[in-house]
Amino acid sequence: MQLSRESEALVRATAGLVAAHADEITTLFYWRMFEAHPELLNVFNKAHQVQGTQAQALAAAVVAFAVHLIDPTAPDFTPTLSRIAHRHVSLGVSARQYTIIGRHLLAAVDDVLGDRVTPAVHAAWDEVYWLFGCSLIAEEARLYARAGTDPAHPWRPHRVIERVEEAQDVISLVLEPLDGRVMPRRTGQYVAVSVPVPGGGRQPRQYTVSSAGQVGTLRITVKRIRGAAGAPDGQVSTWLHVNGHVGAVIDVSQPAGDVLLDESDAPLVLISAGIGITPVAAMVDDLAAQPSERPLLLLHADRRRETHALARIIRDRGRELVNMRSITWYSAEGRAAATERSGRMDLAHVELPEEARVFLCGPLPFMQSIRRVLIARGIAADHIEHEVFGPNLWGEARTPEPA
Repeated sequence: MQLSRESEALVRATAGLVAAHADEITTLFYWRMFEAHPELLNVFNKAHQVQGTQAQALAAAVVAFAVHLIDPTAPDFTPTLSRIAHRHVSLGVSARQYTIIGRHLLAAVDDVLGDRVTPAVHAAWDEVYWLFGCSLIAEEARLYARAGTDPAHPWRPHRVIERVEEAQDVISLVLEPLDGRVMPRRTGQYVAVSVPVPGGGRQPRQYTVSSAGQVGTLRITVKRIRGAAGAPDGQVSTWLHVNGHVGAVIDVSQPAGDVLLDESDAPLVLISAGIGITPVAAMVDDLAAQPSERPLLLLHADRRRETHALARIIRDRGRELVNMRSITWYSAEGRAAATERSGRMDLAHVELPEEARVFLCGPLPFMQSIRRVLIARGIAADHIEHEVFGPNLWGEARTPEPA
């Protein structure tokens, strides 16, 4: 995967310019693409468009990919490419849609940068885009084929066979495929669900499969998003809470995601906050089913006991794990048990096992803060995995100086 020599020189010379205007370019791109192809609103998360986070994530990804092509010292782009491909297959993105995306993205580059985009510069960035797009198309085709999914029909109807009120504003739905065909999945993966929304059309949202691989079913755990500070309620989470009762039929995508339960014997530390506990629940479920003697430390932060989802399930499954210990922080309550602490998560006096493998899931600032603490405590950066709910704004791409 390599740029032509002519394009590499032009991309190197204009990478800083494109990066400086990347958010503006991607915001215009999405607006124009949805105006021309409103059917794509059924594929993309409208809330992320309104918040601007999807545009920021796309901008960062394109710039990072361009830097990867022209800078041999740039970080390996393969993990980012894999994560994007997994998210795309869960949403049913098809190869033909890349032509639409590319046309509108390059048009936005032309419009934002104006006369600074010569025909040669346009052609160079078109080459970048298609190297990016073709890499994703190939990886997504592999993922579709592995799961036995027809990309033209990525959604499969599932029936709700059980509903559990897990915590305040949190439910779990156990789903069973109508056709009886169990989709292969690995612990830590997620699925997307697609539901009708007011005004017509549909909206997808991705939810972690919060249990290990039960035969014939999967469980998702959904926090109802209630609007605050002028923001509206979450459309999909509200629909699922209102309509997701036993007997309801919901469209579900194939499982996806490359942040998986580490299968080594190394000590495992699972750190979560809020609804980020969902992949942790699946991992505990998986380990308890083996059963495992692997050292396991669970660290969770929540607001109150009433908002702590899946606590009972994890506690019950944890009884089958001889080497599990846990600590929970409640920011709005005082300490009430030996395994509970008040305030925000503080690892200063928590004994961390040597050579631990760590998994993080929760709000982005929480994960970034905890990761810094872990590295300062001696945990190797490549031993720390994280799962981001929503657009991945974890880091920023490097931008080379113009040649």
